[in-house]
Amino acid sequence: MTSKTEQTTPADTTGRPSREEAEAAVRVLLRWAGDDPQREGLMDTPARVVRSYEEFFAGYQVDPREILARTFSEVDGYDEMIVLKDIRFESYCEHHMVPIIGRAHVAYLPGHRVVGISKLARLVDAFAKRLQIQEKMTVQIADTLNDVLQPAGVGVILEAAHQCMSTRGVHKAGVTMVTSRMLGTFRTDPSTRREFLSIVGNPGAVAVSNT
Repeated sequence: MTSKTEQTTPADTTGRPSREEAEAAVRVLLRWAGDDPQREGLMDTPARVVRSYEEFFAGYQVDPREILARTFSEVDGYDEMIVLKDIRFESYCEHHMVPIIGRAHVAYLPGHRVVGISKLARLVDAFAKRLQIQEKMTVQIADTLNDVLQPAGVGVILEAAHQCMSTRGVHKAGVTMVTSRMLGTFRTDPSTRREFLSIVGNPGAVAVSNT
C-alpha cells in the first residue's frame, strides 16, 4: 500500500523534472561554459542554483486570483483612488533568463469593495516571479485586478531596467523601460489618468504601451 508521502505529487503528473534532473542540467551548463562542476568551488553550485530557481520562479506556484479573493466592504463610502507605488519587483527575461529589476505602480478606483494593500504587492510578485516580458506582465497585473475586483478603473505602470540590454547585446546601462495599462476610468477620463501620473511622479510620461 502506498503511503501518503510516497504518492505521486502534482509536479510529477505534469512532467516537471525532478530536483536531481534539474541539478544535472546545471552541471551540463557548467561544463558547456568551460568549467568543471566537480571542482571544489562548484560542487554545491547545482543544488544552490535549483534552490535559487525555486525562489526566482515561485510565481508559477501561486494563483494570482486567489491573492485578491479576500476583500473588504466596510469602507464608509470611500470611492477615491487607491494607489500603491514604488513596489520593487525582480523578474527574469524569458528570452535570455537574466534579471529585470524595477518598480510597479498599481492603482484602482474601488467599486463596492477594496483589497488589503499587501495583496497588491503580492499580485505584482505573483507575475514577476516567472519568466516574463514587461509588456505582458503589465497587462497581467492590470487585467487580474480588474477582473477580480471589478473596480471603476485600474492603472498599472511598470518601470524597469533589463539586464538583457545592459549586460549583453547593445550594452546600454542606465536605460529604463516604461509600460502602462489603463482600464475603465483610467482610460476614459483624462483627469483620472493625470491624477494617477501625478501621484506616481509621471514616470517617462507613460510613453510606452497602453494596450
